[in-house]
Amino acid sequence: MKVLITCPPMLGLMDEFKPLFAAKAIEVDCPTVVQTLSVEELKSLIPQYDGWIIGDDPATREVFQNGKSGKLKAAVKWGVGVDNVDFTAANELGILVANTPRMFGAEVADIAMGYVIALARQTFMIDRAVRAGTWLKPAGISLGDKTVALVGFGDIGRNTAKRLLAADMGVIAYDPYFQAVEGLEAVQPAAWPARLEEADLIVLTCALTSENRHMLNSETLAKAKPGVRVINVARGPLIDEAALVEALSSRQVHSAALDVFEMEPLPEASALRQFEQCIFGSHNASNTVDAVRRASYQAMHLLFDFLGCA
Repeated sequence: MKVLITCPPMLGLMDEFKPLFAAKAIEVDCPTVVQTLSVEELKSLIPQYDGWIIGDDPATREVFQNGKSGKLKAAVKWGVGVDNVDFTAANELGILVANTPRMFGAEVADIAMGYVIALARQTFMIDRAVRAGTWLKPAGISLGDKTVALVGFGDIGRNTAKRLLAADMGVIAYDPYFQAVEGLEAVQPAAWPARLEEADLIVLTCALTSENRHMLNSETLAKAKPGVRVINVARGPLIDEAALVEALSSRQVHSAALDVFEMEPLPEASALRQFEQCIFGSHNASNTVDAVRRASYQAMHLLFDFLGCA
């Protein structure tokens, strides 16, 4: 049997994982992937493989149909987010498919909290200035008594709330499936975008769906407190980037920390690049050696089970 792996973090540890595939008599292919492969690349590759461990690639109906016309029997989406995977098409085609939820809650929350501190205290601006030979001393804002609009209260959201509360911040959580959690009783639920004018920071940690695409847009940004800080460690299309550019230009948004974008990698021509008060990531919030190892073993276990070689 043959398996294709297109998840960049997992590819980085493949020297450790290859013996596990060899022990199952599985040949594994590891192409060079910066962020994702294209639909056309996947359509060409996938029919050759019995299994596929998916990164953020466009695992569309068309791609799965091509896979089904060849050898593809099973696929596992590495990680939590599944907006790039057409699970309905895979199921209709008889391709076994799953993801690996609850793998990165703490790791992504750590990055979210790091961004909260960085935007509040402008530590990144200070770093840039010192490297350039100047001695910048901006006045930041204290975290205590500030309010965060936390979008998403799943594994990542709850871990983020724990860190925000530890910093004496107020948390308003937006999640249609909100459930109270022991130890997080101080978190106040609300329906988006109610109470957005109370928030000093907006932190996005939710899954992307057809209903919440561009939920942070011109209308909702206008409701926010002037000078609000925006953090996204979830999915890029949750934010209408054109609206965010306008809000940054008008200073309705003070600054933004974005680990994800509508198009990845971030295009050279993106208007977001003009704002020195912003921090950009590379869709890397979950990427620690510990978390990658944990998710990869789970993905391999699921795939081996699907292929009958557990």
